[in-house]
Amino acid sequence: MTAAAHTLPVAAPVAAASASQPGRVAWLALPGAGYLVLVFALPLAVLLATSFQNEQGQFSLAGYANFLSDSYNALVVWNTLKIAVVVTGVCLAIGYPVAFAMARASLPVQGLMFLSLILPLSVGVIVKSFAWTILLRSNGMVNQLLMTFGLVDEPVKLLFNERGLVIAAVQVFLPFMVLPIFTVARQIDSRMKEAAFTLGATPWYAFLRVTWPLSLPGVVTGCAFVFSMAVSMYVIPALLIGDRYQTLPALMARAYLFMRDRQSGSTMAVMLLLIAVVIVVGSTLLTRRLQARTQTAGAAA
Repeated sequence: MTAAAHTLPVAAPVAAASASQPGRVAWLALPGAGYLVLVFALPLAVLLATSFQNEQGQFSLAGYANFLSDSYNALVVWNTLKIAVVVTGVCLAIGYPVAFAMARASLPVQGLMFLSLILPLSVGVIVKSFAWTILLRSNGMVNQLLMTFGLVDEPVKLLFNERGLVIAAVQVFLPFMVLPIFTVARQIDSRMKEAAFTLGATPWYAFLRVTWPLSLPGVVTGCAFVFSMAVSMYVIPALLIGDRYQTLPALMARAYLFMRDRQSGSTMAVMLLLIAVVIVVGSTLLTRRLQARTQTAGAAA
């Protein structure tokens, strides 16, 4: 009884301090939140308001009406989404085995693989795009290697078409696919796959029923990263394809820089932002659902 009486006065201040701790920690987020509001939220609000203003500064829906009624804009949106989907798919096909190889590699090999992924991020996109224009031209290294190994008889046209654009974009965005999958892959217990083998599962069946479901949160996150960046890329298409293949960012830049049409450019920017937001929000909800399902399955097992 005496011990309890001495413990209660001590426990009360500790409980009060822990209750006030979240409020104090919240103040630490104020500088970062203020910075995001100033340099991100406020410009987006101005952009959204501009899309509803005509040249006289009056409220108008003409920008959205003109954009949605033009069949050429529909073709541009299709080109943008198609390239983003293809780039995301190729990054997933290449990045998935690379991520698992990194997760299972020894520390020295893992460090070298990390270096090979992170080091290209220090080089600007413009520099890498110009480098790809040199590598992919008719007498470039890529065509020379293809002809040296007898894969082709004459140079393949890889510039000013979708193939060259996909090759360059995959090289730029591949790390953003590998790293999320690697983060999830390193947490997957390899003994689960071995247990599936002992129960008579084939390697393909074990992959589909064990490895793939457990790695889906990383896959969804990586696909969201790559797709959101591929759908808004401007420099890579501008340097590797030019005006022959219009995408939504290129059309938006032309409206701002050459036509001086702020409402049309803002409308395209809002549409592009809407696509990216839908992808990011949808992937976040899907990732949470997959994680909850994985945790439920683990608890049941």
